[in-house]
Amino acid sequence: MPAPDNHGATLLDALLTALTRYVILPTPEAAHAVALWIAATHAQPAWAHAPRLVIRAPEKRCGKSRLLDVVEATCHEPFITVNSTPAAVYRSISDDPPTMLVDEADTIFGPKADGNEDLRGLLNAGHQRNRPAKRYDANTNRVESIPTFAMAALAGIGAMPDTIEDRAVVVRMRRRGPGETVAPYRHRRDRPPLRQLAADLSAWLRADLATLEAAEPAMPVEDRAADTWEPLVAVADHAGGHWPDRARAAILALTAEADESGQPSPRVRLLADCRPAFGTDAALPTATLLDRLKADPEAPWADYGPAGLTAMKLGALLREYDIRSTTIRFPPPIGQAKGYLRADFADAWARYCPAPDRAGNDAPPAAEAGDVLPFPGGSRPSRTSLNSAGQTRYGLPPGTA
Repeated sequence: MPAPDNHGATLLDALLTALTRYVILPTPEAAHAVALWIAATHAQPAWAHAPRLVIRAPEKRCGKSRLLDVVEATCHEPFITVNSTPAAVYRSISDDPPTMLVDEADTIFGPKADGNEDLRGLLNAGHQRNRPAKRYDANTNRVESIPTFAMAALAGIGAMPDTIEDRAVVVRMRRRGPGETVAPYRHRRDRPPLRQLAADLSAWLRADLATLEAAEPAMPVEDRAADTWEPLVAVADHAGGHWPDRARAAILALTAEADESGQPSPRVRLLADCRPAFGTDAALPTATLLDRLKADPEAPWADYGPAGLTAMKLGALLREYDIRSTTIRFPPPIGQAKGYLRADFADAWARYCPAPDRAGNDAPPAAEAGDVLPFPGGSRPSRTSLNSAGQTRYGLPPGTA
């Protein structure tokens, strides 16, 4: 029989109390998300996706390693991957996988991480069930399918790659401020009661894996974000009490923070920067578009490679969005030249970097290839920052939920 709802809520409350006793989380929503992520590790056989937990900080001494200690003590079958070979990690994953824990994960993804490609591949592929790694076994002359599906927590300084954070609950740790205190964590003294809490969480959730597997909770987000957060919401709904509301509030808060604070890919950044570069011009020669992009001192295009952004690189980046240069007849002294039509950007702008509603700005007179167009001039419009949101700090008093 499934455990009563109030029992699950009580266990999650106890887990939250443990977290906030030893660690200052940046916001209440972050604390709730971490508690639900830990609980979800105990029901991994029920999930279609294995969300990652990314614990990142701008500097040392922000509590990320201490948070990973508490996660290790309370999650399902923790498996520390520090100094583990990729082969050992792959062989440790089964149909009921352990929870992978990686401290100093920035060393895996940094410029000196050439030897970690197998582990990077596992962390990317293991987010979704039925994405095995294929390896040839020379002893048996057979190709083996090795499971990769496992929940993983990664702690490190700075951002993780987009392919990881896009599949993760991201918690941005901060140094403790004046007046923020936590209880010291002692492995021998504090870990045993936390492991008992882990056993209680496992007994509660594993009593009803079939129900959790069939759950289709209402989600306030879509697509990959919904895949990532669904196990946490399913656990919250199974617990009842205040946890369903807490889970959905955490989703909205942390996904909004990711949208505002995350760095766009170079392609999306270029696409977005092309909008103010065009201004209200219906078309621009390629050389003029490049000059305007490079003129922004806060943009990376002047230093994009040894010669900066070139026409060839510009074309390659924009081609992914089905945007291509064409021959356009401009007034003298330019005449006929290769260039870009602003209208060709409209669909990609709407899909990948929609702008605030600015009537008229995105709807200049239409132009077609071969048209004679006004000389593209005038001062370049000021660029609006894409990522300017701040962040609120929060500290829970020790021993409270």
